[in-house]
Amino acid sequence: MQRQVAVSLAACTFSEDKHLSQVSFHVLEFCRKMSHSVVITRTTTTTTSTSHLVLNTGYLRTTPGLLKLVQLVIGAVNVGLVAYYIRHYPTSGLPSSSEFFFLLMAVAFLIGTFCLLASCLVSLSTGGIISKTIYELVYHTIAFLLYLVASIMLLVDVTNGRYYHKLKDAYMAASILGLIVSALYLFSALLAQRHYRGI
Repeated sequence: MQRQVAVSLAACTFSEDKHLSQVSFHVLEFCRKMSHSVVITRTTTTTTSTSHLVLNTGYLRTTPGLLKLVQLVIGAVNVGLVAYYIRHYPTSGLPSSSEFFFLLMAVAFLIGTFCLLASCLVSLSTGGIISKTIYELVYHTIAFLLYLVASIMLLVDVTNGRYYHKLKDAYMAASILGLIVSALYLFSALLAQRHYRGI
């Protein structure tokens, strides 16, 4: 809503009394010469607070939004798969270093990707702002490298016959999904680099 407010600076009104001193007369003349109008434009933004949560669903139609959603879903499948088999079919008292490292990386990047996706969905400006920073480039590059290393370590243990049949199938599926999600993180890192450089 725009409102024009006229402010008059001719507030120097004095009564022209015959008993004005010479100084008062000069002040009065100065005010008459300097009097003019100034227009001030005031913009008022009215917002109403609501308890509704506004979602930026348009972000899911973009390539980075779709990548984050697929990374989140595959990461959740990886966490569920490996956590289930570590708990119900333990190979020894403690999980091996490869399956534990894989689970640790899957959980870490599941949480990180969820936070990124949630912040881009809840805020209308976050998706556009965060892609122009170096954060997404660093995050997706580290996620690609660590997920790739964890998947290869688990795949090597599976192919070397370290696990029996039921675990072998589950961990083979998890390591292949890990390779797929690491490729998605690589693609996200390349997109983040293009956005960061402004290409």
